[in-house]
Amino acid sequence: MRTALTIAGSDTSGGAGIQADLKTMTVNGVFAMSAVTALTAQNTTGVTDIMEVTPKFLGEELDAVFTDIFPDAVKIGMVSSAALIEVIAERLAHYQAAHIVLDPVMVATSGAKLLRDDAADTLKRALMPLAEIITPNIPEAEILSGLDIATEADMEKAGQAIGEHLGCAVLVKGGHQVNDANDYLWQPDGGQWFTGKRIDNPNTHGTGCTLSSAIAANLAKGYALNDAVAQAKAFLSGALADGLDLGKGSGPMNHAFDIKDAYKAVRE
Repeated sequence: MRTALTIAGSDTSGGAGIQADLKTMTVNGVFAMSAVTALTAQNTTGVTDIMEVTPKFLGEELDAVFTDIFPDAVKIGMVSSAALIEVIAERLAHYQAAHIVLDPVMVATSGAKLLRDDAADTLKRALMPLAEIITPNIPEAEILSGLDIATEADMEKAGQAIGEHLGCAVLVKGGHQVNDANDYLWQPDGGQWFTGKRIDNPNTHGTGCTLSSAIAANLAKGYALNDAVAQAKAFLSGALADGLDLGKGSGPMNHAFDIKDAYKAVRE
């Protein structure tokens, strides 16, 4: 069995962060492991508190994984401080980790700020150049590129600007009033659009975590990057289309929508 590691924050509500990553990787056929960067008190209505782990402890988490079950791919999500980012970059470089997927989590779906100002520069300098692909949404791509994005042509320009600066592939995720869930993948040898139909479901908590984790799982299984993105996008659409409705805010998706029924029955 192939393996994948998620480095991210915990979500008490189970819809995003480490919990969404583990679910996604598992149902996409890889053995999932985790290194927790922070505990968050959050639910579908927002984030009320964040408690980071220490840089030393995060380093020990990563050492524990890499010295025993070496991951075939790594997904990086919420990392809110420069010190933690430096540890991750140093350890991944030390172990020569492959297939790194970085979701530059800067703002939660609820609007809560998840990345400190001093950490943004460290993220771009130390960690993003190690990635095979980064997956910014429109607001994040605007921050990273310094460009305003209002059209699909703007998405292409931003993806190219980010990718050429950082030296990695960039998946600029659509939505945010630009298009109906069409994503643009920039790579040095050219760009590719992945079209998607907007699904009428207000429960989108954890969509970014889910997509990036599915990409990592597919890379771990040996998919080429284009195919890994296409497969991940199809999985995300299926999880959204299932129509799970939990919580009082923007609820989670059903990551287990495609699991066979043998172990899902509810006792009468």
